[in-house]
Amino acid sequence: MDTLKTIVLVLDLISATLLTATILVQSGKSAGLSGAIAGASDSFMAKGGSKTLDAKLAKATKWIGLAFVLLSLLSVILVSAAK
Repeated sequence: MDTLKTIVLVLDLISATLLTATILVQSGKSAGLSGAIAGASDSFMAKGGSKTLDAKLAKATKWIGLAFVLLSLLSVILVSAAK
């Protein structure tokens, strides 16, 4: 049981680090008033918007965040079951 807790904890730390890195690498969504004006036309008229790096990072952030939450819940369950 201790080995399983250690493995889950290490995977949780790795997912937390990856989540932090993917969030920091993404560009900001707001660039003031000029970003609101230019950004609206870019997102509406852009072709292949789902293939951009920001779109891939946003998708990766969602999946890594889900893994982080599930691993955190699993580690809480393992710790409380051991008591």
